[in-house]
Amino acid sequence: MGLKSDDLFLMIKNYLSTGEGKPNVQKVGGVFQIDILDKKGGKLQKTWTIDFKNGDGSCKEGGDKSANATFVVGDSDFFDICSGKLNPQMAFVQGKMKIKGSMPLATKFTPQLFPKPTPENFAKYAKAKL
Repeated sequence: MGLKSDDLFLMIKNYLSTGEGKPNVQKVGGVFQIDILDKKGGKLQKTWTIDFKNGDGSCKEGGDKSANATFVVGDSDFFDICSGKLNPQMAFVQGKMKIKGSMPLATKFTPQLFPKPTPENFAKYAKAKL
């Protein structure tokens, strides 16, 4: 069974590959690793790297030793954060998300960096499979 966030990462990957995220690369200047757990405090399911530091930005499955900040978060919580249903600061305070690395840079990682996960945006950026 796939994770709820799989389609979200595919959308982010395709969005960044269009070059539309380049202004955010200039604003953020960091590499983020996201460790997706099956649930809060659960088992690691997948690791993704979102690069808002180099070129037009990129998103790939797998970790990156050069990540400036790492988020450890449950699958549905990450989806809710990106959907705007869960405030990232509240997720952190409530223990739904853990952050390792640069806190100032971590605060720059917001859902506004990429399209909202709506059916229209999933369709628009669903060009390729992972």
